[in-house]
Amino acid sequence: MKPALPAAFLSGPLAHRALHDAADGRPENSRAAIRAAIAAGYGIEIDLQLSGDGCAMVFHDDDLDRLAEASGPVKARSRDELAATALKGGAGEGIPDLAEVLQIVAGQVPLLIELKDQHGQMGITDGALEQAAAKALQGYHGPVALMSFNPHSVAELARLAPGIPRGIVTSAYDPAEWTELPRAVCDDLRGIPDFERTGAAFISHEASDLTRPRVQALRNEGVPVLCWTVTSPEEEAAARVLADNVTFEQYLPPLTP
Repeated sequence: MKPALPAAFLSGPLAHRALHDAADGRPENSRAAIRAAIAAGYGIEIDLQLSGDGCAMVFHDDDLDRLAEASGPVKARSRDELAATALKGGAGEGIPDLAEVLQIVAGQVPLLIELKDQHGQMGITDGALEQAAAKALQGYHGPVALMSFNPHSVAELARLAPGIPRGIVTSAYDPAEWTELPRAVCDDLRGIPDFERTGAAFISHEASDLTRPRVQALRNEGVPVLCWTVTSPEEEAAARVLADNVTFEQYLPPLTP
């Protein structure tokens, strides 16, 4: 039987890439942003990329340019090199790995972990990032769930970490916005065809596309629907009509809807 999404993921909003605000010294996915979310009582969503030596690093982009004081692919550097790579707006703080973040969170709040697509076009994964995440999570106690846009990654997580709830990050897959993907891939993924085969327990869907019939059909079947990413109280109120919880940034929502 597939593990269910813990109720903690539905009881309060989730801070997107943790409670980040680079202007206040809290870059995306940083230790400072994670600690701020915990202090405020919010659940946390983070992202994983793979280092060159096979470690799960808590970082969103596949290259360093936007977020770090460096350039080039994340996977071109080792864990130690990335740890020494300063985040922009982070007062010298380097890029953390998942093991360290798990020690910081320590079950205090729900932790939603997104594995970024390592294939490039949502194809079959080599399993390296999934294996690194599963290894770091061994023995972790606290509400945690894994997800990815790439259904092949979710299927691999089912094999490597069968006891951890997993979900699919879903989208309208507008080809104009997903320029890295062939149109045929967008058309396929838009219908969420892999939900059953991956043993997914939930989806996290694009907030502006929550009226999609497939999304609401899943919700009507009792599947928890999270959504990304709301940036105002007005967007949150609209999303909560159609979803069970929100991932947020750029404002501070109430802990209890």
